[in-house]
Amino acid sequence: MTVTPNPSEVSWIREAVERYQAPLTLYAAKLLGNGEEARDVVQETFLRLCKQTRSEIEPRLAEWLFTVCRNRALDVLRKESRMSRLTDEQVETRAGDAPSPDALAERHELSAKVVELLDGLPPNQRDTIRLKFQNGFSYQEISRITGHSVSNVGYLIHVGMKSLRAQMGESRAARA
Repeated sequence: MTVTPNPSEVSWIREAVERYQAPLTLYAAKLLGNGEEARDVVQETFLRLCKQTRSEIEPRLAEWLFTVCRNRALDVLRKESRMSRLTDEQVETRAGDAPSPDALAERHELSAKVVELLDGLPPNQRDTIRLKFQNGFSYQEISRITGHSVSNVGYLIHVGMKSLRAQMGESRAARA
C-alpha cells in the first residue's frame, strides 16, 4: 500500500530543504572533513525529517535538523575513526553579492586565517563557535544540539573567541 503525502507536508519539506540544505552541508563538511560524506549525511537528515510528524518538529525545525545532522556525522566519524579537514576550495559555498577584488582578497585572507585559528581550538569550542556564528543558533539551541549546558556553551564560546582574538592580534603584530 502506497501512502500519498499531503501536499502541505511536501511543500513544508521542500521549503526545509531549500532553507537548510546549504548550511547543513557546510556544517557537516566541517565536522567530517569530506564534502561527499557531508552531502550523504544531510540527505539522511532530510530523509529522517520525512518520517517525522510535522507538528512535533516544526516549532524547532532548525534545531532538530542540526541535531540529527550532527549526530549522524559523529556516527560516521566513529565508524570510520578518522578526522580530516577540507580545504577551502572543497567546501561548497553559496554565492552572494560580489565585492570588489581588493575586498574579496582581504576577506579571503582574513577568513583563511580565522579558519586556520578556529581549527586549532579544542573541538567543543570550535563546534559551539561554528553553530553560533555560522548558523546563528542561540545558546539554548546550541545546548540542545551539543548536549552541553547553556552556561557551558557560553563559556566555550567566550574562551574560544578570546583565544581567537589573542591569536589574531599576535598575527597582525607579526605582520607589522
